[in-house]
Formats: sequence, C-alpha cells, structure tokens
Amino acid sequence: MSQPWPILLLVRELGSGGSERQLTEIARAIDRKQFQPHVGCMRARGMRLDELRQAGVGVLHLPVQSLYGFSAITGAQILRRYVRKHSIRLMHTFDTPTTLWGVPAAKFAGVPVVLSSQRAYRELTPHLGRRLLRITDRMVNGVVVNCKALVRHLIEDERVDARKVSLCYNGIDTGTFHPGAKARKETVKDAELVIGTVCVLRAEKRLDLLLEAFAKIAASGQKLVIVGSGPELANLERDRSRLALDSKCHFEPATSDVASWLHSIDIFVLPSRSEALSNSLMEAMACGCTVVASDAGGNPELVSDRETGLIFPSGNAGALAKALSELAQNPSLRAELSTRASSAIDQRFTVTISAARMAEIYEAHLAGRPQSIANGRPKP
Repeated sequence: MSQPWPILLLVRELGSGGSERQLTEIARAIDRKQFQPHVGCMRARGMRLDELRQAGVGVLHLPVQSLYGFSAITGAQILRRYVRKHSIRLMHTFDTPTTLWGVPAAKFAGVPVVLSSQRAYRELTPHLGRRLLRITDRMVNGVVVNCKALVRHLIEDERVDARKVSLCYNGIDTGTFHPGAKARKETVKDAELVIGTVCVLRAEKRLDLLLEAFAKIAASGQKLVIVGSGPELANLERDRSRLALDSKCHFEPATSDVASWLHSIDIFVLPSRSEALSNSLMEAMACGCTVVASDAGGNPELVSDRETGLIFPSGNAGALAKALSELAQNPSLRAELSTRASSAIDQRFTVTISAARMAEIYEAHLAGRPQSIANGRPKP
C-alpha cells in the first residue's frame, strides 16, 4: 500500500475561532491512510494546541510577527526546511494572514500543491489586503470555500477562475454538540424563555439589531443572553441601557463551554449582515435550539425557512421581532423546527462528512485532476 500524503495546514493561531476549529477538526478526522497531517501556526498557543498534540498531529511554530518584516523571511526559511524534512506535498492556508504570507512562502519552499481558503466575504478585508488576496488567487492551485454563497462571491465579484474554486461545508462535532435537556445556566435559570446568541462581538454580526428586536417583544419571564467577546461590547452595553434592557439582557464573555450555553437557549438568533457558513449557527441547530437567522450569505444554505428555522431579511429589526414573537408564542412550532434542524446537521454537516469532502479535494489536486471537484460538484 502506498504511503499517506504528508500535508501541512496553516492558521494564524490555535484559539477558539471558526477557522482554527475547522482546521483542527479536519486535521484530527482526515483519513490517516490517505494523509499524514501537520499543522503550522504563527502563534503556538491556544485551546486547539493540546487537541492537536493529543491526536498525534505535529505542530510547527512559524514565528511570523509581521507579513512584511524580518520575521516573515525567517518564517519562510523555517517553513522551507520543514517542507523538505517532511516531504510536504500539499499546503492549505485556512485564514487571511496565513494566505497572504503562506502562499508566497509555500512557493518559495517548493510545495507542489498550494491551496488557500476563503471563509468570509472579502468586503470585510481592508483594501490592501483584498488586493493582495487577488494576487494569491492567481498563485494557488485552488481556493476552498465553505458555502455556495462564497463560490458565487469569488467567481462573480473577485473574478477567480471557477475551475479553482472548491466547496467544503464546515463540519460539527455532534459528539459535543447534540440535543440535550434544557439545563439553564445560573444567570438565566429563572427565565421562562431564553433568546440568545453565541458569536464574536463584531459590527457585521448586527447584535444591535437583536437588542432592538428583543426590546419590541420582551415580556415577563423572557431573557436575552449574548455570549462572546469583541470590539462591539461597549456599544452593545450602551444600547442595552438605552433600550431599558439592563435587567433582561446578560452579556457573557467568550467561553469554551459553548454547548452548555446553547442548552440554556431556547431561540438562537444570528442577525448578521455578512456571513459565510456560521459555525455558531450550526452548533445551535445541532444542540436543538430553534434558530432565527438573517438571509445573509450562507445562512439560507443551513436554514430552510419554516422547515429548520426562520429566515428574515438582513437589517430588518421589525421582521426579526415578528419572528421572535411568533416563536415565543408557539412552543410546538419551536419543537418542530428544532427537531428538524438537529436532524439536518446530522445528515449533512458533521465533521466526518466535512473531512471526507476535504480529503476528496486534496486527493484530486495531488492527482492532478482538480477539475473533478471544482465548485463542489464531484464528478466520476
């Protein structure tokens, strides 16, 4: 039997973010008979580091402090030595910093197959970074995206060759995220109904819209909980006071105990104005929350309106309030939607499915036939 292909997956750090999580899951779950995974990172710390080491995945520290300084050159030299030592055949970058630095560095190191990732709309990337990403699009063998909305974005807006774009949906660990009995956290233990979200507190998440909509429908016994940290916290706290929600809205800092919080939430809301394929939304569905999401990006690929959740027009606080009110008053509808949502995750969005799809993409590129997996449409 032939030896497994040595591959190197790159991410800036190994914390709790979505890209870090997906890289870790792929590295742990990919078929070891086909691939020998290695992971490289610019900051060798974070909760995923121990998970990778326990899974027997080698972790390479690339001490790149700046994309343009001396450390970038030093990092490229370290990468080149590692590639040669381990005969790395494919390198895949999972986020923007590692794409901007790693793609040229991989070319310098002589990696035969270089893939990048696009896991968010490029409107969120500063102008110079977006221009540099377009250069890397021409350098790589392929770009892996996590939803059909990003396939369209790259081809139509960024003019990426359609033959280079491959779709691999994110996968959720259903051993961790699964329906369970509602066991309220202490801060919401007395609430009759908990509406909430779990995400990084950034402007594009439009959590101000969630506060505004909740203020329109909040009734006795209902509570709003926002789990996460980020630059928008101060603004959101001011909105909470302005809307007289201080006693009804709780902010919880980012935590690794996501599943327990999701089991405390009845209605999960993702009101983003820009979104690819949300890990948080997938986890909420897997945990049996009833979900409400904006129609931005990949959200409608996860949530079928009135089948596995409710979809509302992005930016429309009135429509969001109407959806929340309907669900708050209809427990049977909540139960039906949540049951179908968790089933949809089990059928289409598990780590096993995602790892198998990524393996298909890697194998096709290594075999020199990437056209067989372009745009996420496997061909015989």
